[in-house]
Amino acid sequence: MFLQVREIVLWPRNAEFKPRRLPFELGKVNVISGASRTGKSAVIPIMDYCMGAGTCAIPVNTIRKHCEWFGVVVATAQGDKLLARREPGAQRSTDDMFLLEADRITEIPHRVAKNINADAVKRLLDELAGLSKLDFSGGDDSTGFDGRPSFRDLAAFMFQPQNVVANPDVLFFKANTYEHREKLRKIFPYVLGAVTPALMAKQFELGRARQELRRKERELKDARDVSARWLADLEAKFGEAQELGLTERPEQELSRGQMIERLEEVVARTDLTLAVSTSTISDAMTELSGLNVEEREVSRELTTLRHRLEEMNRMRAGADQYDAAITLQRGRLQLSSWLIEHTDDHADCPMCGSHTDSAKAKLHALSARLREVEAEAGVDKEVPAAFDRELQRVTTEIGQTTERLRSVQIRKRALSGRSDEARQRQFAAQRAERFVGNLEAALDLHRRLGSDSELVEEVARLRELVHQLEGELREQDVESRKRRVLAAINANAGRLLPLLDVESPNDPISLEINDLTIKVHGADRDDYLSEIGSGSNWLAYHLAILLALHQYFLAQRNSPVPALLVLDQPSQVYFPKRVVTRVEEEEVDEEEPRLRDEDVDAVRMAFDVMGKVVLGAKGQLQLIVLDHASQDVWGDVAGVVGLPEWRNGVKLVPMEWLSVS
Repeated sequence: MFLQVREIVLWPRNAEFKPRRLPFELGKVNVISGASRTGKSAVIPIMDYCMGAGTCAIPVNTIRKHCEWFGVVVATAQGDKLLARREPGAQRSTDDMFLLEADRITEIPHRVAKNINADAVKRLLDELAGLSKLDFSGGDDSTGFDGRPSFRDLAAFMFQPQNVVANPDVLFFKANTYEHREKLRKIFPYVLGAVTPALMAKQFELGRARQELRRKERELKDARDVSARWLADLEAKFGEAQELGLTERPEQELSRGQMIERLEEVVARTDLTLAVSTSTISDAMTELSGLNVEEREVSRELTTLRHRLEEMNRMRAGADQYDAAITLQRGRLQLSSWLIEHTDDHADCPMCGSHTDSAKAKLHALSARLREVEAEAGVDKEVPAAFDRELQRVTTEIGQTTERLRSVQIRKRALSGRSDEARQRQFAAQRAERFVGNLEAALDLHRRLGSDSELVEEVARLRELVHQLEGELREQDVESRKRRVLAAINANAGRLLPLLDVESPNDPISLEINDLTIKVHGADRDDYLSEIGSGSNWLAYHLAILLALHQYFLAQRNSPVPALLVLDQPSQVYFPKRVVTRVEEEEVDEEEPRLRDEDVDAVRMAFDVMGKVVLGAKGQLQLIVLDHASQDVWGDVAGVVGLPEWRNGVKLVPMEWLSVS
C-alpha cells in the first residue's frame, strides 16, 4: 500500500500563531536529529493518533498544553489526505477529526474544525489498504481476535518507538499487550499473503457450511431416534390394525416396507366407520347409529335457537335503553316550553327581560328539538308487541327441543346399557380413529426420513459442499504458503545482517510469527532474541527483520501494509548520552565523554543499510528516523536526508508558542 508522510502539522491554541509544519521527503530516509526533550519521541504518537488510535499517547504538559489540533498529511495512491484530530484534554481520546483531500495539499488551513469522526477515518484507511471485510472465524459479526483485519492492526509494521526499537522481548509496536499480540498473530498470515481474501472467503464459507451441517445432522439424528422407536413398535401397530378390522391378516410374514405400505392404505381409506361396524352388526347397533345422528341434528337445532334467543334479548335490552334515553332528553328539553310560555312581546329573555336575537333563536332551537324527541317517542308501538310474540315462540321451541334432546340421550343410555356389543363397537370405533390419527403422524415422519427426504438431501448436500471446500483449501495449503513466505523474508533479513553491527552476522535467523519474535540458528543451538545479549544485536535483528518485511510487502501486488517505517532513537544502544557535534567539539573539556569511533561506525552502518533498502525500493518506501545522532554521522549516506536539527531552542513546539500562556 502506498502511504507515506508528506508532513506533520500542529495547530496552536493561540490563533495568532501559524500552524507548525514539519515536512518530509517521500521515498527517502528522513532524519530528525536533536537533543533530548525537544519532542522527537512525540512524532510517532502524533502519527498514530491522527491515524485513528484508540487512545492519545502524545506526551502531556508542553506539547498537549500548547497544541489544539494535531495533523498528518499522507500521500496515497488516491492523492493527498490531511488527517487532523483534536487534542482530547482530560479524556483518553476524542472522535473529533478533520479531513482534507486533494491531489496535492500545499496550503494548510489556519484553523480547522470537526468535519468527520475517527470511525469514518478508520473506514477510509481500511478502504485505502484494500482490507478484506470478512473475519477470521468463518462466522457472522465476529469481534475481538477473530474480527476482520483493520488498518489499526497494521500499525505494528509502521512504528518502532524508543521502547521497542532495540527491545529483546518485544519485536512489534504494541505487541507487549495481550490484545494486540493475539490480534497480530491472527492477521500475520493474511498480511504476509499466505491467506488471501479469496481464501478467507472460502474459509468463511467452509465455517458456515460446517455450522449448518452440524445443525442439520443433529436434527436428522433426533428424527431418526424417534423413527427407530416407532419402527420397533411397527409390528405391534400392524397387529393392532388387524384386531380393529382395518387390514386383513397376511398369508405370509411381511417385510417392514410392506407393513408400512399396508398401513398407508389404512390411512388413505375414508370408510373406517363402515369397516368397523358392518360385520355382525345388530339391530341395536343400527338403532344406536340412528340415535347418534338424531342427537347431532337436535343439538344443532337447539344451538341455533339459543343464539336467536340471545340476539332477541340483546335487542330487547337495546330498545329499553333507547326509550330511557329518549325519556331523559324529553325531560331535559321540556324547559324550553316553560321558557316560551313566559316570554312576551316586550322581552325575549324571561329571566332578565332583555331583547336578544341570539337568545330567542336558541330558545326556538330547543323547542324544535323537543318536538323531534316527542315525535320519536310517539312512534308506532306495534313492533314491540310482535317482538314479544316471537320471543315467546322461540322460548317455547327451546323448551321443546331441549326435551327432544333429553329424550334421545335417555334412549341412547338405555340402549347402551342393554347392549354390550354396542358399547364395545362404539369404543372400537373411537379407538380406531385415535389409532389412525397416530398412525398418520408416524407415517408422515417416516416419509420425511426416507431416501428422498428433504432433510437427508440437505445433509448430503452440505457434506458434499464441506468436502469440496476442504479439498480446495488443502490444494491452497496455507501452511506451505506461510513457510515459503517466511523463507523469503528470512532470506531478505539474512542478506542485511552482514551489513549491520551484529555478533554473528552469518547465523541464519527466522521470524517466528506464532511467538512474534526472532530465532537465531547457531551452529550448536537455536536461541530466541530474548536469549541473546547486547543491545547492538537486538537493534540489528529488529532492523533486519522489519526492513526485510517491508521489502517483501513491496514485492507483493496488493499488500495492505503502508510503505512507511518510523524508528525512534535506534542509536540509543550506542549513544546513551548526548551527542557531541563537530561544532561543539572545540568547546568541550578534555574530560567530556567522547564518542568511540566504533560506535559511530556501527550507527553509520545502520543508516547505510536503511538508505540502501529505501533506494532499492525506488521511491515506494519511506523511513523516518528520530535520533540523537547528528548529521555528522549520517549526513553523506545515500538515500538519507535530514531536517534542520532540533538544537539550541529548536523543538517540535516553537518556543514562541510557549512564551504566551
